[in-house]
Amino acid sequence: MDVILLQRVAKLGQMGEVVSVKEGYARNFLLPQGKALRANEANKARFEEQKAQLEAHNLETKAEAEAMGEKLDGQQFIVIRSASDAGALYGSVSTRDAADAATEAGFTVDRKQVILAKPIKELGLHDVHVTLHPEVDVTIQLNVARSPEEAELQASGKSIQDLAAEEEAAAEFEIAELFDDIGSAAVDDDESGDSTPQPDLSGDDDKA
Repeated sequence: MDVILLQRVAKLGQMGEVVSVKEGYARNFLLPQGKALRANEANKARFEEQKAQLEAHNLETKAEAEAMGEKLDGQQFIVIRSASDAGALYGSVSTRDAADAATEAGFTVDRKQVILAKPIKELGLHDVHVTLHPEVDVTIQLNVARSPEEAELQASGKSIQDLAAEEEAAAEFEIAELFDDIGSAAVDDDESGDSTPQPDLSGDDDKA
């Protein structure tokens, strides 16, 4: 199906271009979201009549998106989730979760603006792209952790594997110290054993 783009669409074209797309993509995405019109003579004439207005509106919304993008780009948002000791989430973090985390922090982000190649299923820091405008993309970071304390450690650069290794090393150190204490106590007991003098049984006292 041929359509006229009413705004820039990534990997497809710029405003005003006539492009060929799959009918399902046009019916389910481009047309209902107002991103394109069917490329017939009536719509071509309609576009030419509205072109100046569409361009002005595009510049206005782009400027607003750029202003917001300057504040949003590079921001990190914490998402608390349950997970296994290996770091696998019991569930996943979706585009809605990312949008909600940004919105709770004071930014207006819709889940449709969040781009995830696949749902996030592991603890850690994850870069996520947000399309604020057809010509404005920014990157945010989701800090997915089991607790605020764990999120703080991850933010400092430690991975879940690092944290697990530190916990294991600390446990091994405590066990080693415990055995050292037990060994020291045993040595002390040996050194402080019964030191009472034994009686002389040689019979020297019977000499005349």
